Amino acid sequence: MRVGARSKLPKFPSREKIEKFIADNRLKTPYLIVDLDVVEHNYKTLRATLPVADVFYAVKANPAPEVIKRLVKLGSHFDVASPAEVELALEAGAKPEMISLGNTIKKEEDIKWAYDYGVRMFAFDSEAELQKLARSAPGSKVFCRLLVSCEGADWPLSRKFGCEVDMARDLLIKAKDLGLEPYGVSFHVGSQQTRVDQWGNALGQAAALFKALEGSGVKLQMINLGGGLPAHYTDSVSSVNSYSSAIMKALTKHFGADLPRIITEPGRSLVGDSGVLDAEIVLISKKSYADDETRWIYLDIGKFGGLAETLDEAIKYRIEPLGRKGATAPAIMAGPSCDSADILYEKFKYQMPLSLQVGDKLRFHSTGAYTASYASVGFNGFAPLPTYCI
Repeated sequence: MRVGARSKLPKFPSREKIEKFIADNRLKTPYLIVDLDVVEHNYKTLRATLPVADVFYAVKANPAPEVIKRLVKLGSHFDVASPAEVELALEAGAKPEMISLGNTIKKEEDIKWAYDYGVRMFAFDSEAELQKLARSAPGSKVFCRLLVSCEGADWPLSRKFGCEVDMARDLLIKAKDLGLEPYGVSFHVGSQQTRVDQWGNALGQAAALFKALEGSGVKLQMINLGGGLPAHYTDSVSSVNSYSSAIMKALTKHFGADLPRIITEPGRSLVGDSGVLDAEIVLISKKSYADDETRWIYLDIGKFGGLAETLDEAIKYRIEPLGRKGATAPAIMAGPSCDSADILYEKFKYQMPLSLQVGDKLRFHSTGAYTASYASVGFNGFAPLPTYCI
């Protein structure tokens, strides 16, 4: 598909395939089911609409081995943050040169471990991290993460990562002096970014930095666009094609036809829409005799079981009551744990059927990203969220 062509509608998991799998395996809630064909579709769509970019899948979004193996077969590269994620990618068949250690906060022993296994591309955003890389990953390609605006993102990133452009310039010059290869820059415009123009603003900063460094004898070769492409929750979002088109226009504006290597690190946009999460209603209650309108619906999954992105009600999943229809009323949703913070949605009240009963199921759509990977290992004794890839 050429950039600018009309993009296909988003692909979601096959209901028939999911229902058959549930019936055949008699699954007990809560559980996450991931349709690998949706992951493949999303990967191919991104490659088709943004062919100039090498895809480095952000493993943290969904580290299920089946997901990694499918992406290896498709030719994906991988963005990892730890030795465990390096091992996961290698065990799935990825080559070390297909791996980027994109975390800017690494133990030096972990840097050496990854280097010894053949990883040669590392991120940094401070002099202290650069010194670690010089000692334990000599000669490696290093890229500096820029601090950019996340305006428009439903899950914005804080000032935890990245540095200002003037600092990045000095650090990349120092990288050369330390025997490393100053390879490029990266940025991240925020997860679930709803504004297609945000990459353009960051690319303008990157282009200025490229020019300034070339005048200092450092020629950068790579731009890492980060993640940010959205999944489909309650609010509508632009197509992948719209984002790709906006990114290409910005690249052409700032770099002309002589593009550096372009990398993108999708996570949510590849796996988010591939998943459905089923939960059981444990309790339906009210808080007073006087409150005739607001029901509290408690589920067997909450913030600590995989729905961490409901923090501040940032991500609003599409929720389907299974087998119930009819008149609806607003409801507050909460998890099962003995923690008062375990409330999913209170300000944004979902309209739920009045016929709902304890034991009914709710299906959370587009939950393939940042659910199982965020789940606790057993808070309050509740088991981690199981993932089934089909």
